[in-house]
Amino acid sequence: MRLVTRLAAAAIVGIVLCWSAYAEAPALRAERDLFASVNQARRAQGLSPLRWDETLATAARRHAQVMAEHGSAQHGFEGEPSLSVRVKQVGAHFTWLSENVIQGTSPEFIHAQFMKSPPHRANILDGDMDSIGVGVVERGGQLFAVEDFSQAR
Repeated sequence: MRLVTRLAAAAIVGIVLCWSAYAEAPALRAERDLFASVNQARRAQGLSPLRWDETLATAARRHAQVMAEHGSAQHGFEGEPSLSVRVKQVGAHFTWLSENVIQGTSPEFIHAQFMKSPPHRANILDGDMDSIGVGVVERGGQLFAVEDFSQAR
C-alpha cells in the first residue's frame, strides 16, 4: 500500500512540475531564442558570444514584468529604479551596462526589430560587452522583452 501511495504522490508531483514548466515555456523559450539570436548575430560579425548571466536575467525579467503591467515597452517607469540600480539590486557586478526593450509577437520579430534599429543593434554588437541576461513576459498575446548587457567586473 505504501508503494502505491508513493507512486501516486510521485505521479502528482510530476504532473504539477510538467504543468508549471509548460505554463512558463513560451516566455522561457523566447528568452533562449533571443539569447541564441544575439550570439548568432555577434558570431556573424566576428565577435565573441556573450555568456548568460542569471543576475542580469533576473533584472531583465523584473523589468519585463513592469513593462507588461504598464502595457508599454520603456526603459523606465515613474517610481522604478534606473537600470544600474535594478541590476545592482539583484547582485550583478559590472563596469558597463546597456539595455534593449521592446514588445512584439515573437522572438523572431523582436530580434529583427532590434537589428533594424541602430542603437539596439549597437548594443547587440558591442564588442566591449561580455554578458547578457534576457527577460520575457507574455501578456495578452504580446511578448515584453528586455535584453540587459554588461561588461562584467
